[in-house]
Amino acid sequence: MTTISLPTTRSNWGLTALPPLALYIHFPWCVKKCPYCDFNSHALKFGGNGDDGRLDATLESQYVDALIADLESCLPLVWGRPVTSIFMGGGTPSLFSAESMDRLLAAIRARVKLLPDAEITLEANPGTFEADKFAGFADAGINRLSIGIQSFDDAKLKALGRIHDRDAAHRAIEIAHRHFDNFNLDLMYALPQQTLAEALQDIDTAIAAGSTHVSAYHLTLEPNTLFHRYPPAVPDDDLAADMQDAIEARLAAAGFEHYETSAFAQPKRQARHNLNYWRFGDYLGIGAGAHAKISFPDRVIRQMRYKQPADYLAKMHEGGAVQTEDAITLEQLPFEFMLNALRLTDGFALNLFTERTGLPLTKVIHEIDRACAEGLLERDLEHVKPTEQGRRFLNTLLERFLPD
Repeated sequence: MTTISLPTTRSNWGLTALPPLALYIHFPWCVKKCPYCDFNSHALKFGGNGDDGRLDATLESQYVDALIADLESCLPLVWGRPVTSIFMGGGTPSLFSAESMDRLLAAIRARVKLLPDAEITLEANPGTFEADKFAGFADAGINRLSIGIQSFDDAKLKALGRIHDRDAAHRAIEIAHRHFDNFNLDLMYALPQQTLAEALQDIDTAIAAGSTHVSAYHLTLEPNTLFHRYPPAVPDDDLAADMQDAIEARLAAAGFEHYETSAFAQPKRQARHNLNYWRFGDYLGIGAGAHAKISFPDRVIRQMRYKQPADYLAKMHEGGAVQTEDAITLEQLPFEFMLNALRLTDGFALNLFTERTGLPLTKVIHEIDRACAEGLLERDLEHVKPTEQGRRFLNTLLERFLPD
């Protein structure tokens, strides 16, 4: 493991204030691995775990112990810094019991300064919803859900390899309403054999469900997935673009603000944890395969934990699960910042670039003005944001900020 420090001469580089700090917690198990998923998720091995899709209680306890030890191991990196939000992602965190979540959150509160109004999000899949369990999650302090619906169409769900059906999706939403006043619905479009009308029907159903936030993702055939090896018949680029336009218009008409590439929220219901990512804030990452970005006055580092759950547990038992730790170089910082900030529909205040990178605006102003001349960005003296063309061709826009 190698750590590379940036130059410490304040005249050359340095942060005058550290950014907000969030906490990401990864739960690596699912009942079944979906054919489109490239996240660090692993199907439960039935037999030792039973045949009902429940995580073995001993393994669950061991993993929570490892998460607590993992957090303790990185406390010296963030002494005294408050934590503004927590996101429990996966995998399927809702496979874990309410008792485990309560124990984990109590341990977090005992070790870091968690802000009283911190947003605490749990990812959940409809196939893992149980009314008693989710009441327990709320009692433990979880105050936001992100539910992996993907579609309300049974045929599309089957094509995506999901373990739930339309009825289970609606039951999950009903239970969410009982215990949470803030929840996101994850949907996908450009699905196998999907029509424009079918894509909009999913959006209309999500709007009618009363969610405060909708994430609408274009299905992509990612490397190292079953769909990449055996591609299904999906809508062509023109139809997928029509779906995107129609989805954005339908959600806007329903009062949702399109504030990030794939994220739509009712007023004041944006995902605060994700906004911290996109504004180049800091985050601790604990759990198998979790990533972290941590700033210091003289450097910014990234960490990655061991991905395989067994490796992670073994390494954590030996004293530490960080597989790699490296500094973001001065040359990389502008692109790293833009990679996040230009996903935001409203862009960013120009002074945020210096605040979060420690670099003068002169490092990127030429590239910003070039992108403005190309119709990809627009700016005034205080603010810059992507144009509609820039949002449509985001990769092209980001290429302008790649290091030489």
